[in-house]
Amino acid sequence: MNETSNKGALDGLRVLDLSRVLAGPWASQLLADLGADVVKVERPGTGDDTRAWGPPWLNDVDGESTGESAYYLCANRNKRSVAIDLSQPDGQRLVRELASKADVLIENFKVGGLSQYGLDYASLKELNPRLIYCSITGFGQTGPYAARAGYDFLIQGMGGLMSVTGRADGTEGEGPLKVGVALTDITTGLYATVAILAALARRERSGAGQHIDLALLDVQVACLANQATNYLVGNVVPRRIGNAHPNIVPYQDFPTADGHMIIAVGNDSQFASLCKTLGEPGWAADERFASNAQRVKHRDQLVAMIRDTTVLRATGEWIGLMERAGVPCGPINNLSQVFVDPQVQSRNVRIEMPHPLTEQVALVANPIRMSESPVQYRHAPPTLGQHTEEVLQDWLDLAAADIDESHRSSPC
Repeated sequence: MNETSNKGALDGLRVLDLSRVLAGPWASQLLADLGADVVKVERPGTGDDTRAWGPPWLNDVDGESTGESAYYLCANRNKRSVAIDLSQPDGQRLVRELASKADVLIENFKVGGLSQYGLDYASLKELNPRLIYCSITGFGQTGPYAARAGYDFLIQGMGGLMSVTGRADGTEGEGPLKVGVALTDITTGLYATVAILAALARRERSGAGQHIDLALLDVQVACLANQATNYLVGNVVPRRIGNAHPNIVPYQDFPTADGHMIIAVGNDSQFASLCKTLGEPGWAADERFASNAQRVKHRDQLVAMIRDTTVLRATGEWIGLMERAGVPCGPINNLSQVFVDPQVQSRNVRIEMPHPLTEQVALVANPIRMSESPVQYRHAPPTLGQHTEEVLQDWLDLAAADIDESHRSSPC
């Protein structure tokens, strides 16, 4: 390994994180995993809202909080926490000083919410022209909804995701459903990370920072991908079709003798292999099913025929047969099954880190694998204000006496 391999790809980058809950913290955790020094500014006493979003809790005792919530732990690894009260002038001064030393600032206050503290982009740009300032809101900095609060569930509905998620119309339990995780927040955090890295690349050439305006609604519509383009090109509103795919058949779940499995056929060759595995090689030559376009047209007939066959064997038996035939397939795992899956275990997707409140905390690993600057797990999600004095010393060169004075004059 070369001498730079012990440092993260973003080593030396300073990120000031004023965001809470998920989209902003997800972006800052990703930057932190890649080596950035991320300082999380939190309200004294309560901190990030998600600290109270439980159970379950770290060190859970009969559902009572004796530590951090699992929700908070999922998005705040590798950061340092400082407790500063933004409602107080001295707290605002400290954050402005930190911002003057930062490369990146991430915030998810309502539009205009930080201007009253002198922490808006226009104000901080005067202090630090190189600052990359990323604002994450529900609806963006402009438009008729700009002043509204935005939450993932609300945006999944407004942005069209729920209109294509759920059982097909006319089936038992029909109706729109949200995705089982706050996916819009997650994808917004990923877009924020990409935008920040792009802005940093531009700063290398121009020397100037910039303001990034990211809206959950914009991201959700963009992430409709082929469904959005299906509508724009075909002028037909997509409908809910359960676990099926609007453009590919067969590409969905099928019942087995002991549960369900997924079959994900992506081309005609794979379909022929599927038919042979199911004991029906003639289906591949049937003009109704010979091409994907024909299979989509005759979806109902083909799916019914496959379902009548897959119920005859158990899930594991089918998967073994199909894997040997090169047919993409797999089980539908719950989380206990996910974390004992041999592939998941071989990739070390579950990690453990020492934590101040317990010996070890279990977390999900970052999925990025880099050969020369791998992700490093430097410290667990911080307790509230755990690093206040340390950060003020590192970033602002404050002596111990100055920090004591800050504590007396500002609720840090």
